[in-house]
Amino acid sequence: MVSCITDCIEKPIRLCFESVGKFVGLHPWWFVILPLALSTGLGGGLYFLNDLKSNDIVEQFTPKNGRAKVEKRYFQETFPQIDSQFSIIRLNTDGVFASLIFSSQTNILSVAALEEIIRIDGEVRGITAIHDAQQFVFSDICATVNGTCSSNMMLDALNYNASNFHFLSITYPEYCYSELNCIHMGNIISKVEVDNNGVVRSGKAIRLFYYLQESNNTLKDVWLQEFVDLLSNVTTSETEVSYFTSMSRQKEFEKSTQSVTELFAITYFLAISFSIISCLRFDNVRNKAWVASLGVFSTAQAVLSSFGLLLLIKLPFVITVASSPFLILGIGIDDMFIMISSWQRTNIQDPVPKRMADTYREAAVSITITTLTDVLAFYLSYGNPFGSVQSFCLYAGTAILFCYFYNITFFGACLALNGRREGANRHWLTCMKVPEEVPPGRSKVYTLCCVGGSYDHNTGTEEEHPMTLFFRKYYGPFLTTVWSKALVIVIYLTYIAVSVYGCLELKEGIDLKNLALDESYIVQYYEAEKTYFDYYGPNVMLAINDTFPYWEESQRNQLESCIIQFQELNFIKNLSTSWLHSFEKYAEEHKNNISSEGQFKTHLYKFLDHQPMLKQDVNITINEITASRLFLQTVVQNSTEKIVLNSLRETAESCPCPLLVYHPAFIYYDQYTVIGNITLQTIIVATLVMLVISLLLIPNPLCALWVAFAIASVILGVTGFMALLNISLDSISMINLVISIGFSVDFSAHISYTFVSSSKADVNERVVDAMTHLGYPILQGALSTIVGVVVLSASSSYIFRTFFTIVLLVITFGLLHGIAFIPVFLTFFGFCHKLWQPQQ
Repeated sequence: MVSCITDCIEKPIRLCFESVGKFVGLHPWWFVILPLALSTGLGGGLYFLNDLKSNDIVEQFTPKNGRAKVEKRYFQETFPQIDSQFSIIRLNTDGVFASLIFSSQTNILSVAALEEIIRIDGEVRGITAIHDAQQFVFSDICATVNGTCSSNMMLDALNYNASNFHFLSITYPEYCYSELNCIHMGNIISKVEVDNNGVVRSGKAIRLFYYLQESNNTLKDVWLQEFVDLLSNVTTSETEVSYFTSMSRQKEFEKSTQSVTELFAITYFLAISFSIISCLRFDNVRNKAWVASLGVFSTAQAVLSSFGLLLLIKLPFVITVASSPFLILGIGIDDMFIMISSWQRTNIQDPVPKRMADTYREAAVSITITTLTDVLAFYLSYGNPFGSVQSFCLYAGTAILFCYFYNITFFGACLALNGRREGANRHWLTCMKVPEEVPPGRSKVYTLCCVGGSYDHNTGTEEEHPMTLFFRKYYGPFLTTVWSKALVIVIYLTYIAVSVYGCLELKEGIDLKNLALDESYIVQYYEAEKTYFDYYGPNVMLAINDTFPYWEESQRNQLESCIIQFQELNFIKNLSTSWLHSFEKYAEEHKNNISSEGQFKTHLYKFLDHQPMLKQDVNITINEITASRLFLQTVVQNSTEKIVLNSLRETAESCPCPLLVYHPAFIYYDQYTVIGNITLQTIIVATLVMLVISLLLIPNPLCALWVAFAIASVILGVTGFMALLNISLDSISMINLVISIGFSVDFSAHISYTFVSSSKADVNERVVDAMTHLGYPILQGALSTIVGVVVLSASSSYIFRTFFTIVLLVITFGLLHGIAFIPVFLTFFGFCHKLWQPQQ
């Protein structure tokens, strides 16, 4: 039988690590002290943690250099905001504001409800804030229109008297209080009932805004905090009130990091406990309790060193990074179990350096494969346009490198020192020498506490662990039966079918409310906004972003045809504000001729002098109209943000006129346009790199292809089930898909490598051999990773709960592939076998 092998790389690595293992075994104390000194020195970088925290939502959770960010700069330069003529629809940013949503199950426009709204509005306007011994109120810092605070139209129309509602004729969705001044009421009143004339008679919710000047950041922050403090203690009887400020999203988001730090201690306690229990032996000499504990400590050193190093070189620390220590813990313990398993298969009678050489020769390639794949999966994702993903991948990838380094050095040294203790037949706790056999006349208690050091005298190795026995004697043979293989295939096909269905249901983009803790007040506000104000979308700016002959009727007709194309989109309600239409109407009423450039500009300047709001929509430079803008009212109830954004941009690009669409919300919408392609691109590139590594290090190319297959299969499953669990594809879940690449390689690589390295002739026997050697360590590794992140399931932050859920999916599916799917599939390809035997 001819087989293609690739041990030209794998074999030298094994020999190299054999030498390293021997050296560590000869000089263990060097490899204890030096890593401790290194981690202590690098850990000093944590001093800069608070200074390097970078949790700006726009910067970290929207695409860097996104198209909307570029458009924002254009609109800010071309249509600068005029402080004395504040206009919500003309804001180039989110603005500085506080907002209230009052809702009622009956009628928010009843006199009692309106009186309560007016009372709370009065309390808000009466807030007295203090900064540097200076007192100020809302009217001192409010955004103004002609010297008066920008107000809430509904309350102005009532003249702050609830009884006046019965005498008003407020039309919906548009209310015109003068000939040229109309207000869209869709985002002010919700769930309304109107009479035959379109006059509002009842409603379910009212929203109020309190906009502030953007000039003085300190004063506005102080006032907004006073607003939050007031509303957190306000009482209502007729209405339910939700509140929000422009700084709330950022402030509440930053609390998420604090919510998870207290879980670190619990996690490491659980990890140490699990490691000790899984490595526990009743033999008082062979017990690996201290080794397991030091393995967890080694992982903690890796986190300390990597974080400290990156902070020392001033790399930003984003909230998403806070979840990586939980993950690194699982990866580090996984490698520890592999090394302990390899140590237990060495000959007890050999000196420690020889046992260490054998341990490293057997385990090092396996953990090198998984380290390389994990690290490269993260580092390759650093080119991602989301800052939150970049930061996580850099910190996590570096931590895994340190984890590998400390496993080879510090943990290896601890294993060697423990080997010296075992070689001297000393007690695991007291380090006193104990007899291997029970002395005559001793009690059972003495046997349990003071006897140890037994081993298999036939093989010269430690006695087989009960779980290893289970995989060798029961699970392995069971898995190789015809009926078991058939069952595995059915389960796999079902898994694929469900996963594909889930992928078709996958949603894209992050819901901003998920950046806050569950108990945050902004969650209630977002829920109220979704319930009552989800029909009308943003008032989108439509700019003619170049010089344009507005005075030529044919060109105006061409522009009008473009506007009609926008209005024909199913999510465009109407052209809400247009300086050009208002000017045309003005010229027609005054019988002005605007068919020539000179006349058009003369009459336009005169018109704009009396319309200061519309004057902000025309950029005139050196008597030239260099740009202007109109406004489109969107209705987004039945359209996704991605469809809205792409359709608007495509329509603008298809028009012969130079057009550009923008709204501050588009900065967040941009994630929807890139998240799918970026994720797919990242996965494809990383998978190809993983395949190359597997081809180089697993001594059979065909079996290495099974690793690539496992990557694609696990990612498909994680993505599909993620959608079924109502988790969207966003920058947070994208991180977890990158993790999927690494973990799917981990499990499948361990099994594939052991399968092709087996000396057994029959494929079924090789599967049993692989299960015997790695079934329990893989199970330990999977469980340890789950233990590492399980506390995140109790977090009140969506970010960390999502991290736990997806890691659980990754580990579950990775484990299924490692100990069920891949072993069965390998039996169908008997030529996946390495012809040479590793050197002893």
